[in-house]
Amino acid sequence: MPNYAAAYSNALAQAYPYALNFGALYATPNNGRYRMGEDGKTIYIPNLSTTGRVAADRDTIATATRNYDNAWEPKVLSNQRKWSTLVHPKDIDQTNEVASITNITQTFNEEQKFPEMDAYLISQLYKLWTTSDVGTGYVGKSADTTVLTAANVLAVFDQLMLNMDNARVPANGRILYCTNEVKTLLKQASGITRSFDVQSGTSVVNREVSRIEEVTIVGVPATLMKTKYVFTSGWAVADDAAQINMLLVHPSAVITPVSYQFSQLDPPSAVTEGKYIYYEESFEDVFILNKKADALQFNITNP
Repeated sequence: MPNYAAAYSNALAQAYPYALNFGALYATPNNGRYRMGEDGKTIYIPNLSTTGRVAADRDTIATATRNYDNAWEPKVLSNQRKWSTLVHPKDIDQTNEVASITNITQTFNEEQKFPEMDAYLISQLYKLWTTSDVGTGYVGKSADTTVLTAANVLAVFDQLMLNMDNARVPANGRILYCTNEVKTLLKQASGITRSFDVQSGTSVVNREVSRIEEVTIVGVPATLMKTKYVFTSGWAVADDAAQINMLLVHPSAVITPVSYQFSQLDPPSAVTEGKYIYYEESFEDVFILNKKADALQFNITNP
């Protein structure tokens, strides 16, 4: 039992990519690319910029100047969460180990922690993407609000892809997170398009079909695709939340740093009045790299 907390932490690390709907974003390479500041809560993203080339001649020399600049984009973590429980040894025995700490924490992860992490990530990404920041000069963006149908869903998706293309976002590695209802629409639309293409012999529709096949599509329950949640105790959809239908994203634009993680199971003692006590805490957050914000594209339905 004393090694349970360490084993639990390792199991969590292995489970994240599979148990979280947005596991690929929690495993973004950016998490190992940028270091935490000395305060343990701020990540500084370096941003280099240079001037462009100018005309040259063979007869004169210009005055040498510094033609680059370096700025820092600070990201301050603020999402600190904890959970704990007492477990009486007799509860474990009398439930035939149904109420074991292993089963309790597994239920907590699957029904509370993982969905909360998904809810926080999607709503935080939307909030950061749409909110201007005077301090860094970031200008918030607006989501597409087209009402999706089987007739237009491919066209809307194609426009989101085009927005990324024009912003020079890498084509390889894009992920489309969508509600399961929209995923069904995409399948229906692709099926209709393929059938039409075979019958007509046109090549116009091929472009739309091939574009949807360029991305990894992940279906997410609609309750975990909202713009706003309440995290007072666990997670709950906010009354004024909009429905996110699609998030097209390249993981290179997202960073999900973890500054602190702790979990421990203590055996029964006089302090705990003969009960096991389990406690875990984490200090983590979700951010967008401002210069790569075009690598996120949303379609939403307002409340």
